[in-house]
Amino acid sequence: MEWIIAGLASLLAGFIDAVVGGGGLILLPALFSVFPQAAAPTLLGTNKATAIWGTGIAATQFAQRVHIRWRVVLPAAAVAFIAAFAGAFLATHVSGESLRKALPIILAAVFVYTLARKDLGAHHTPRFAGKNELFFACAIGVAIGFYDGFFGPGTGSFFVFFFVRALGYDFLNASASSKILNVGTNLAALILFAATGHVWWHLAIPLAVLNIVGALIGARLALRRGSRFVRWVFIVVVGALIIKTFTDAYV
Repeated sequence: MEWIIAGLASLLAGFIDAVVGGGGLILLPALFSVFPQAAAPTLLGTNKATAIWGTGIAATQFAQRVHIRWRVVLPAAAVAFIAAFAGAFLATHVSGESLRKALPIILAAVFVYTLARKDLGAHHTPRFAGKNELFFACAIGVAIGFYDGFFGPGTGSFFVFFFVRALGYDFLNASASSKILNVGTNLAALILFAATGHVWWHLAIPLAVLNIVGALIGARLALRRGSRFVRWVFIVVVGALIIKTFTDAYV
């Protein structure tokens, strides 16, 4: 029964993650629920070993249909990878309790802003070009990559939001670009967890297969339905993240 629950959670997580990020909101709590005796780092590592495959497959699906600005996105993914390592290192020395309490407030601000700006992310009109676009994309990679290594919930959704708000991408292009950066941060975390033996590969491999299936469905649906669909999935996922992070921090 535990494997069935984890498998279904991985399938749904792959779908959500492919559309707008936030798959960890589904899979990670499921793993903690069905394997309550397991060490937290082991479940975190297993989650990363599962999610990176779905995110990677979603990225390839988007790359075939969306014009990704590789000269901007690849350097941003590289610095996000490094920043995620730094964040993970800091997490082993510093408590994240203050960030845990601030996170639902930050997410609520993102949620309200997105609802209020009905045209946000509706049109793909990049605000910057050349070195300026590269600078801001790398700044996003560093900030959110560090956050992913240090704490993590909602990383994919934060990438999407800042690509929309700061760079002027529409939700579809922002989601496509964020997948590349998210692969980088997931890879950094996975290397760290795998090196310390905190991955259940016997569980991660079958969950990864289901995660890939969910990611394929989610990516193709996002490509077919466009930015408006991605925007509404984003709003639903951020709303769920607010409830989850508020409960974790204050209840």
